[in-house]
Amino acid sequence: MTSALLQPSLQVRNLSVTYPNDNGGLLALTNLTFDVHPREFICILGPSGSGKTTLLRVLAGLLPPSSGEVCFLTEQAPSIGYVFQQANLMPWRSAIENIMLPLEMQGVPLENACSRAAELIELTGLKGFEDSWPRDLSGGMAQRVAIARALIQDPDLLLLDEPFGSLDELTRDRMGEELLDLWQNRRSTVLMVTHSVSEALLLSDRVLVLTPRPGRLALDYPVTLKRPRCEEMRYTAQFGEMAKELRAAIIE
Repeated sequence: MTSALLQPSLQVRNLSVTYPNDNGGLLALTNLTFDVHPREFICILGPSGSGKTTLLRVLAGLLPPSSGEVCFLTEQAPSIGYVFQQANLMPWRSAIENIMLPLEMQGVPLENACSRAAELIELTGLKGFEDSWPRDLSGGMAQRVAIARALIQDPDLLLLDEPFGSLDELTRDRMGEELLDLWQNRRSTVLMVTHSVSEALLLSDRVLVLTPRPGRLALDYPVTLKRPRCEEMRYTAQFGEMAKELRAAIIE
């Protein structure tokens, strides 16, 4: 069943966020309205300062909206996983211990936590690095640990804030492909901030394009590329035409 046939799991209505300052406040987002459907992968594009990270923080409950509302249309409060631009791993814990941390905080028995962490180690390609310290991991490996840590709670909503932004281009492309495989395996609902038009098209069902500050919704763009997707799609005429349309929306 396509997302268009499903009821939304999340509604954002007339969302605005103002950061207080000495000049009457800095308006970061204004009048944002959109829906998110179960198991959708949505990418958020826009120039620097357009409020992309602010939007994720509001959705995560880390920042209250100044006006408007965020409504989760679920029977109970959703669980939310958040992956930041930096991995933010605890340096005194091994990779698997970092992944297990959310379950430990919930009081999950150690044996169960280890079992679930081992599954994610396998799924995220970290086999053989379970006992490595964060200082010994590459940037890509550290971000895999951060993603696994967010996924171990099996969140209803996964928020990704430019998780590959600090990586070199080749590693970023490889991580994007691995994230795509991971999502197709688990089908969580995902909202991901990125500056890469190509990355957004390869991964997402829809792309939300924000204007320069204050961020408004400039375009809600459906990605019609067939799934499953692969790297070779980047070189097709359809992909190129869609990328051109998105870049034009960002520039306007």
